[in-house]
Amino acid sequence: MEGKFPEWYGKLREEYRDYMDAVEHLGETVRKGPLDEKTSHLIQLAAAAAIRSEGAVHSHTRRAMAAGATREEICHAILLLTGTIGFPAAAAALSWVYDIVGEKK
Repeated sequence: MEGKFPEWYGKLREEYRDYMDAVEHLGETVRKGPLDEKTSHLIQLAAAAAIRSEGAVHSHTRRAMAAGATREEICHAILLLTGTIGFPAAAAALSWVYDIVGEKK
């Protein structure tokens, strides 16, 4: 992992090097499977929405788009969650998606 890290992250890397190496390579490791990259990011997007993580919704929206997901697929992934996470949480997640994809079709 390259670039600047927050101070606390750097301290964790110093103290727990093996653990942080595993954390940093976890995504790469678990993506080795039968699901394609786009589907994987849509699943992670749904999980981010379920835990109400705005930053993760932003990140996985970008990643899903980079993997070829359309705006409609991304929005549909969020709309599918309504019965599971409730309308307020789904609406909030959709607003975070719109931060990235914009409101125009």
